[in-house]
Amino acid sequence: MRFPKRLTLLASSVLVAGGIGFLSFKTDDRFFEIARNLDIYASLFKELNLYYVDEVNPNRMVKTSIDGMLKALDPYTNFFAEDEIEDYMTMTTGRYNGIGALIGQRQGKSIVLMIYEGTPAEKSGLRIGDEILKIDGADLKARKGDGSTDTGKLLKGQNNTAVKLTVQRYGQKEPVDLSVIRDVVKMTNVPYYGMISDEVGYIDLKDFTGTASREVRTAFQELKGKGMKKLVLDVRENPGGLLNMAIDICNTFIPKDSEVVTTKGKVTEWNKTYTALNPPLDLEMPIVVLTNSHSASAAEIVSGVIQDYDRGVLIGQRTYGKGLVQTTRELSFNTKLKITTAKYYIPSGRCIQAIDYSHRNPDGSVGKIPDSLKTAFKTKAGRVVYDGGGVLPDIALEAPTPTPIALSLTNKGLIFDYAVKYRHEHPTIKPAREFRLTDAEYTDFVKWANDKEYDYTTQVEKDLGTLEASAKKEKYFDLIQDQLKALKTKVSHSKDADMMTFKAELKTLLEQEIAGHYYLQKGLKEASFATDPELKAALDLFKDMGKYTSILKGGK
Repeated sequence: MRFPKRLTLLASSVLVAGGIGFLSFKTDDRFFEIARNLDIYASLFKELNLYYVDEVNPNRMVKTSIDGMLKALDPYTNFFAEDEIEDYMTMTTGRYNGIGALIGQRQGKSIVLMIYEGTPAEKSGLRIGDEILKIDGADLKARKGDGSTDTGKLLKGQNNTAVKLTVQRYGQKEPVDLSVIRDVVKMTNVPYYGMISDEVGYIDLKDFTGTASREVRTAFQELKGKGMKKLVLDVRENPGGLLNMAIDICNTFIPKDSEVVTTKGKVTEWNKTYTALNPPLDLEMPIVVLTNSHSASAAEIVSGVIQDYDRGVLIGQRTYGKGLVQTTRELSFNTKLKITTAKYYIPSGRCIQAIDYSHRNPDGSVGKIPDSLKTAFKTKAGRVVYDGGGVLPDIALEAPTPTPIALSLTNKGLIFDYAVKYRHEHPTIKPAREFRLTDAEYTDFVKWANDKEYDYTTQVEKDLGTLEASAKKEKYFDLIQDQLKALKTKVSHSKDADMMTFKAELKTLLEQEIAGHYYLQKGLKEASFATDPELKAALDLFKDMGKYTSILKGGK
């Protein structure tokens, strides 16, 4: 590789100060270092390709090295190779050409986990729980690929082309052949909206692709036409997306020309303050926003802006803490780089970026931020809010913690499998909001699960195991072994006993899963209403508008 003449001259110039020689690169040193390291990389790759004992796959090697380099920066700067561009477009637009089914891998089998409403998969008669055996005659078990990713690629294709599926369906001895006509599948940003009481409307916002603002506005206007006087906006489990969609959605509830978000980065000419460009749909309606530790990025802008303008009350858990903006840059050979270019600041002046985004709790949450590292800001009404790690809700609730038996049954797929069985044996059920398992049906589930393989260790059992190991290490075991044995006997779990102890939780999981098999995503959502703690807190708050108003004025 030849260096520019100017760089060569700079690299060779040597100054002497106090008898010690050193290279003076000054400003252009950075460009020399880039060129030098690219030359080293090219030389290394050439040697690997020529002399490594096995054949080297150039595409895979370079992709791995690029991913490793970007991993040293932040989790959101990503490279997309040419064969990943379709996935990138799906991520940003919510559209792809395929059949509209979510496929997962279980014990080497490709199982239909969800079917999206109105898609070719639903129209063809494909069912949740079907095992896909063949795609266009190709036996999936004979293929070597990356499970559901490989299956997903085979299901995608040009519009109006047919894909033949051979599936094994529960309760049928012989496989079933289905022909599905591919079409444009649009993953909706608002998979559900509806009235949850005579006055309270509910909008479930799950993404921020290019139609998010239109979907929210449409849902809002329809619900208002049905008598909505109060709104619950749910951004739990929303990973974020397009910045302009977040701005437009904020604009739904705040005045035109109001500041929404400011971005600041290295390229100063890209720094910009974004304002609400359109007349709002509503400035008065009481709003509750539901958040959790997986509400990120654009979802945090919407949550934070509504909080900063005292436009609504936030209920749930602290949000994820991603205050970074990504920009897509086009690279050669139809590849792309999604690169972090700025931090964003909401109207109060705070940045919600987690101080340390590389270390998080197992659930993805930020964890406790020391007060010394947080800076106080004020909302429009003078309420104190803080930066440093996500948006803290006005009413903070503990995140629900599943019991070990519930986790085990879910992770082993037994809740899902029983729903498949139930769907086969019951052609219809009541609407999702009304559907409840009878005690006899729950007993049937317990009997069915009795010979299935699943087990778990409770946290108390883990703690006792740790205590026993420490006692042995520190020579106290002989003194307390009788007490430890008695405690183990008392807390040792019995699956049969736990099935009854945690019946309410397990019944709820079953009811939601079963409703999803009949009514798809809408069924899952509506079946959750009766036991959703954040939603219950929102409805309770709407019954006490004095408290709602007090919170927005800085009270408790």
